[in-house]
Amino acid sequence: MVVERDPAVSSTAEAILSPHLIALWAHRVSHVAYRGDHRLLARLIFLTGRLLSGGIEIHPGARIGRRLFIDHGCGTVIGETAVIGDDVTLYHQVTLGALGWWRDKRRPPGQRRHPEVGSRVVIGANSVLLGPLRVGDDARIGAQAFVTDDVPAGAVVVAKRSEVIMPGGRNGAVSQNGAGQDGAGHDGAGQSSAGQNGVNQNGGRLVTSTREPEKEK
Repeated sequence: MVVERDPAVSSTAEAILSPHLIALWAHRVSHVAYRGDHRLLARLIFLTGRLLSGGIEIHPGARIGRRLFIDHGCGTVIGETAVIGDDVTLYHQVTLGALGWWRDKRRPPGQRRHPEVGSRVVIGANSVLLGPLRVGDDARIGAQAFVTDDVPAGAVVVAKRSEVIMPGGRNGAVSQNGAGQDGAGHDGAGQSSAGQNGVNQNGGRLVTSTREPEKEK
């Protein structure tokens, strides 16, 4: 799974050293302790996994499906009641968090506070998903997206692309270039071409759509 999804890894031996595998192995053990109501032991295992993985934080209570892949991993946070399906890909600094303790305290006991992510979802670098929302199967969320509402299955969520302001341009003229490593551009046929850490980023507003968003005129 690691070799398949990470071009920088060329062998199984190298894949075993991937930080996210350390975090996942620690989580499997801590989750068992958590469900057995051994909360202190679960917390200790969780802290050890976070330290050894370089900062991947998966709460012992989170429910994780098969073949989760976290590329780079550092800074990733997965909350206590988060649910993740199978074959999900996360990039670094993704947060699956809650909306705030002041809201969570008013929720009935046992109610989910964190996102539920379906199967085969890709979430780009530095994206933040907050609250008990649901991301449908096969959805893609671009880098730096901020999501607090449900995302339909197969949908694409894009965040505003950064603008390049040319020095000395007339009236602060703006030139928008194609997205780089953490975004995406278009191929010659006009189809979206997902970048390493996200999906097509079309300048403007946050968009959720099952179709390729139209370019702004």
